[in-house]
Amino acid sequence: MTARRDAALYLGLAASWGTAFVATDAALDTVPPVPLAAIRFDLAALALFVVVLATGRASRPRGRGDWAPILIGGICNIGLHHALLFAGQRSVSPAVAATLLGLVPVLTPVATRLTRADEGLTRRGVVGILVGFAGVILIANPDPSNLTASVGAALVLASAAVWTVGAVFTDEDDAALGGLALQAWTLLVGALALDAAAFVLPGQSFAAAAFPPATVGWVLYLAFVPGAIGFLVYFRLLDRLGPIEMGLIEYVIPPFAALFGWWLLGDTIDAATVGGFVAILIGFCLLKAGVLRRRLYERVAPAGASASETD
Repeated sequence: MTARRDAALYLGLAASWGTAFVATDAALDTVPPVPLAAIRFDLAALALFVVVLATGRASRPRGRGDWAPILIGGICNIGLHHALLFAGQRSVSPAVAATLLGLVPVLTPVATRLTRADEGLTRRGVVGILVGFAGVILIANPDPSNLTASVGAALVLASAAVWTVGAVFTDEDDAALGGLALQAWTLLVGALALDAAAFVLPGQSFAAAAFPPATVGWVLYLAFVPGAIGFLVYFRLLDRLGPIEMGLIEYVIPPFAALFGWWLLGDTIDAATVGGFVAILIGFCLLKAGVLRRRLYERVAPAGASASETD
């Protein structure tokens, strides 16, 4: 029962985060990228704080152990990441944007090893990186005659890099706050950074946004379904399944983004995007082959047995 419930939540989370790319694409018709991201996370942070206060959990950060992950995660993973991602989505389809973010699980172990002197890359890992980047080139398909699309893909890739930096340098081991309260504060910091950016960046003011009923619906959906509810589900699954399985969700999201983009917006996905997605997935598997093999062994081996494989 628990395994089935977790599987259902996992697929539901992937579906909701896949639809977020489509909802963003639709809302960008009338709202500039930075104000759209700001409003989304203003509302999502508010919703999470309501849940934190309603459950009676500790809600005030205390000391560097709390503030360091809140500030790094808020500025990188919420603020910069979504500003760049939404800006890129003005010229690339939801399916392509979701697929390009599949590079995050490839970049994360690379960045981790580059920042730790006691870890290095194996030859298999180097091959994995090269295969992953070949997939990115297939998807991005730089075209000098269509610089708008190329710039859009570059912005999405930059958002993936910023997310990776935030993930690598965010350390919650010394945090006193629980995961939910920590995430609420992280969303709030990111939202405030986006609010400030909307006031100072040219062409990104709230005054430039229009909110017809359809856009209001998309913004509310982004804030509460893939936003507040999505993060609640994510942290529950992260605690139960661990970071490896949850990292793999980046490879479950693109099919949902492509499906909903085709259904609601009439988008199509070409063979190069599919091939690039497969290459990125293979690159990740090469990088994390030892860990994936060990996790698989743990699930199927008899109790008390231990895996000898290491990455």
